Amino acid sequence: MGELSTQARELAWLVDKFAAEVPGVQHAVVLSSDGLLLTGSGGLHPDTAEKFAALASGVLSLAHGSARLFELGGCEQAVFRLERGFLFVSAVSNGCALAVQAAKNCDMKVVGYQMALFADRAGHRLTPEVRGELRAVLTP
Repeated sequence: MGELSTQARELAWLVDKFAAEVPGVQHAVVLSSDGLLLTGSGGLHPDTAEKFAALASGVLSLAHGSARLFELGGCEQAVFRLERGFLFVSAVSNGCALAVQAAKNCDMKVVGYQMALFADRAGHRLTPEVRGELRAVLTP
């Protein structure tokens, strides 16, 4: 990632750090408002990261639609409890989101809290320029 700006490299580093340091988190991706992958944690296959970003975008769309239907405001976080783990999707900024896959034995409160901290740390880095830069690196 040598061709990326400092802000883009920092964002990618924050995603890797998040996945490596938050107990129970196995993978994380940051996606744009249109569901495109911006960056993912190390160890996540690029095809899987792209699919995860698209899936997370669909989850957010359903959550926002539900919130509008019942006049509950915007979606802050969606959580799926699955047989062998959890999927979390949280808004970060500018329509971007953080999606996380976590182990069944994770502490959901800790993961949710750390996702909120991530949004505080990374949100200002998701400028249109950085989003474009990250997409350009991922698009052949």
